[in-house]
Amino acid sequence: MSASTSADTIAQRGHCAQQAELVDRIARLTVAGDGVHGTDVRQLHLIRMDRPTECSPSVYEPRLCVVAQGRKVVTLSDRVYHYDPLNYLVVSVTLPMIGQVVEATPDKPYLCLRIDIDPAEIARLIVDAGQSPPGERLREARDGVGMDLGLYAARVNATLMDAVLRLMRLLDTPQDLPVLAPMALREIFYRVLMGDLGHRLRALALNDSRSHRIAKAVTMLRQRYLLPLCIEDLADELHMSTSSLHHQFKAVTTMSPLQFQKHLRLHEARRLMMIDGMEAVAAAHRVGYESPSQFSREYKRLFGAPPRAEVSLARGLPLG
Repeated sequence: MSASTSADTIAQRGHCAQQAELVDRIARLTVAGDGVHGTDVRQLHLIRMDRPTECSPSVYEPRLCVVAQGRKVVTLSDRVYHYDPLNYLVVSVTLPMIGQVVEATPDKPYLCLRIDIDPAEIARLIVDAGQSPPGERLREARDGVGMDLGLYAARVNATLMDAVLRLMRLLDTPQDLPVLAPMALREIFYRVLMGDLGHRLRALALNDSRSHRIAKAVTMLRQRYLLPLCIEDLADELHMSTSSLHHQFKAVTTMSPLQFQKHLRLHEARRLMMIDGMEAVAAAHRVGYESPSQFSREYKRLFGAPPRAEVSLARGLPLG
C-alpha cells in the first residue's frame, strides 16, 4: 500500500468515526420523536424523521444544514438539491422552497442539524478574518458580475465536521455554553466561508455589493409581503435601476420580485390553513388576494393541487 493510499484510508476512517459520533449525539437528543428539536444553543436545532416524508413547502430562512444520516431533497423553482452525510446545504437568503426526506427508517432515521445564520454575524466574521475580497473580485461583487444563487450544497470536509462536533459536545456541559458556544459557531461559519463555495456567502455580506442589496430586497419583501409591490419604489430604496433589480434578484432567488412576493403569500396562506385551520377564502383574503378563483389557480400552480385538496392530503384527511 502506497503512502498516499494509506493516508486516504486513515482519512476515510476518521470521517466515518466523525459521522458515527454525530449520528449518536443527534439520535440521543431527539428520542422524543419526529420533528424539529430545539437545544440550549439558540441558533442550533436538531431534526429527526423516522420515515420518508411527502413534499413539504416551507420558507427557508438563512441557515446551514448538516446531515448526519439519511437523505433529503429540496427544490427551488426547477432546481433540485440533494444533501446527505457527504454534503451540507447553505441557504444564504430567505427562499420559499419545497423539501422532502427521501431516505429514513425507524432503525436509521433521517438526522440533521440546522444552524440559523445571522447575516450581520457573518459580516462581522468576514471583517475579523480579513476576508473581504480585494481588487477585481470586490469590483465584480459591487457590479453584480457572476452573482450566485442564494442556495448551495457543498462537500463536508474534516475541519468543518470537527467544528460541528465541538459544538455538539458542548451540549453535554451546559455551564460552558455561554462562553464557548459563540466561539464554536464562529468556527463553523469560518469553515464554511473558507470552503470552495464560501464566496457566495461572503458576497451577500458585503455592504456595498449588489448581492447584499438583493439580500436586503429579500428582507424587505419578507417584511412587506402583504402590501402592494411597486418595483420602482423598491429599486429606488436600494439605489438600483428597475432592470438591474429584476435581473440580479432573479439570479439570487430564481424568481422576479413579484413572483417572490406571490410565493411568500401562498406559503403563508398554506400555513394559515394547515396550522390555524383557516378556510381557503379567509386565508386568501388575509394574504392579499381579492379573487378566490385567482388564489385557487395560483395555489394549484405552486403546490400541485387546489387549496382544500392539498391541505387535506398534507394532513392525511379524506377529501370528502
